Amino acid sequence: MDLILQPWPWYVSGALIAFVMWLLLYFGKSFGFSNNLRTLCTMCGADKFAPFFQFNWKTQSWNLFFLVGAGLGGYIATNFLTTPDYVVAISEATIDDLGALGFAAPTAYAPASQFGMEALSSWQNILILALGGFMVGFGARYAGGCTSGHAISGISDLQPASLLAVVGFFIGGLAMTHLIFPLIY
Repeated sequence: MDLILQPWPWYVSGALIAFVMWLLLYFGKSFGFSNNLRTLCTMCGADKFAPFFQFNWKTQSWNLFFLVGAGLGGYIATNFLTTPDYVVAISEATIDDLGALGFAAPTAYAPASQFGMEALSSWQNILILALGGFMVGFGARYAGGCTSGHAISGISDLQPASLLAVVGFFIGGLAMTHLIFPLIY
């Protein structure tokens, strides 16, 4: 049980990701989480209203199992495999920077003030979460995939567009962290 409860080194996790990518490439599949939204919309009849949704969704049904597995895996990890006293290890400088913006030091995986139920007590947080969710969804669709799809699958397929998208994701993340985030808070 200790093996499961401890963080795994990068070389173990990286090797497992590489193996899964090899399997997907071998079987002619491409990894991407955001494709599930298109598949679900098509299953619900969106193909009758927009040409974007007119495709054989059954070819993507394997990806829906991945979606369900990710949700179940997160639930199991959070409720059964997490020790109550575990705190994400971040640097003191980051804790100081977050404190200057009004955030307390983390006591869990994600700050409850932003991602827990207490985030719903502030209209500012609700607006930020809704706007951020819309921007992530729009960006994933506009870029032709999400960060995981481009960074893991697209680059493994040697797709130049995925490399360009990942560079854009990093630039956007740096701009958010250093320019926009301090203005919001």
